[in-house]
Amino acid sequence: MSEDIFKKIVSHCKEYGFVFPSSEIYDGLGAVYDYGQMGVELKNNIKKYWWDSMVLLNENVVGIDSAIFMHPTIWKASGHVDAFNDPLIDNKDSKKRYRADVLIEEYLAKIDDKINKEVEKAAKRFGESFDEAMFRQTNQRVLDQQAKRDQVHTRFAEALNENNLDEIRQIIIDCEIVCPISGTRNWTDVRQFNLMFATEMGSTADGAMKVYLRPETAQGIFVNFLNVQKTGRMKVPFGIAQIGKAFRNEIVARQFIFRMREFEQMEMQFFVRPGEELQWFSKWKETRMKWHKALGFGDQKYRFHDHDKLAHYANAATDIEFEMPFGFKEVEGIHSRTDFDLSSHEKFSGKKIQYFDPELNKSYTPYVVETSIGVDRMFLTVMSAAYTEEQVEGSESRVVLKFPPALAPIKLAVLPLLKKDNLPEKAREIIDSLKFDFKCQYDEKDSIGKRYRRQDAIGTPYCVTVDHQTLQDNTVTIRYRDTMEQERVAIDKLSDIISDKVSLKTLLKKLN
Repeated sequence: MSEDIFKKIVSHCKEYGFVFPSSEIYDGLGAVYDYGQMGVELKNNIKKYWWDSMVLLNENVVGIDSAIFMHPTIWKASGHVDAFNDPLIDNKDSKKRYRADVLIEEYLAKIDDKINKEVEKAAKRFGESFDEAMFRQTNQRVLDQQAKRDQVHTRFAEALNENNLDEIRQIIIDCEIVCPISGTRNWTDVRQFNLMFATEMGSTADGAMKVYLRPETAQGIFVNFLNVQKTGRMKVPFGIAQIGKAFRNEIVARQFIFRMREFEQMEMQFFVRPGEELQWFSKWKETRMKWHKALGFGDQKYRFHDHDKLAHYANAATDIEFEMPFGFKEVEGIHSRTDFDLSSHEKFSGKKIQYFDPELNKSYTPYVVETSIGVDRMFLTVMSAAYTEEQVEGSESRVVLKFPPALAPIKLAVLPLLKKDNLPEKAREIIDSLKFDFKCQYDEKDSIGKRYRRQDAIGTPYCVTVDHQTLQDNTVTIRYRDTMEQERVAIDKLSDIISDKVSLKTLLKKLN
């Protein structure tokens, strides 16, 4: 069922101008997408919500915009040249390539599903008297499945942490994991695959320098730490935020815009005193979860997922996962990066990168807590949560995108009932008075019912209909997207009614 919904969301995105396959007239380019006229508005609204929640609401967080090209030694210092790899495995029969760790994660997810189905069946059977915790602890089928899962999970976590590629392959063999295409277990060895795109900078072949397209935006923040701290007279603790493109040569890029080769990140690096990083880690976990939940998609759709394998620089890491149509998936990562990045850049650059703390009267290398969220994944989260199919009056159905009004691409559609009798001119007049406050759209084609459906399909929270009565008493019919209720209001009240609901301020106030 969920996979069907996901296919519908993908086709809806294309049909209504949210997301197009890139280079489509040339048959596309794998895992690269373009945002259409509706998509770019939604994307910009998501970015604005994040940016304002960081730099507007926090006096000690400021923004930068660093370059995509960076000195190649930066990627040596950050560990990306040596350690930015994914374990790769091929099926010899289908000739398809997979991430070995993802194959095992999907196997574990299937066991989780089996356990949850047993629990759901029992819950239906026993009704209100059902004790889920007791059932999980005593039901033999559940216990057997859980033991199997725990054993594989322990092996898997150890193999990842030891970078034991042979053991990762052996787990795939022992669990009898098959290729989804060929259905066979004819696997190659597991090998490492570096995800960075390389290119050359310079005019001559001899003088060209090998550079990389950045695989993350964080390093641009770290190498500018002192520039921002000194020019902004920033005191620890403080943060630096950035939104920008990043590039990864993914082995398996799939699930639409969930995993792409060119994507956008919203990252904030928060610099703290050594020893205080874990309490800040907890604080930012709470703050970031609150940001997601403020959108009103349902608290049960989110969860934290602590990492099995910590990155070489981290002493704590968790993901905020959202329940996509294809399961719980990572949308945001929160990491305690210790002092790895600044210390490493100090070592490789030969420049002192430290902060003098006037309260402690000493210099030190700050520790860092990172919050990193994918714009494209957040976009998919919002689309997945908003996409709704509803039955209305009799057998008719509608597809409606129930966006939080502040994120909706179009806030207000103004619809003249007829294309004559001075109604279009009056509609234009309304748009001209409101267009400075929010994005409006004029639509006069087709019946009013069809126009409502079109606006539902792009998530417009308010539609205003201009009719003959409007010309007499300056009132219009306003229709609310989610309830489809209509009411008659004065034109001069429209701005107040709509502004309050569609303003980002209403979302941001939930965060304080």
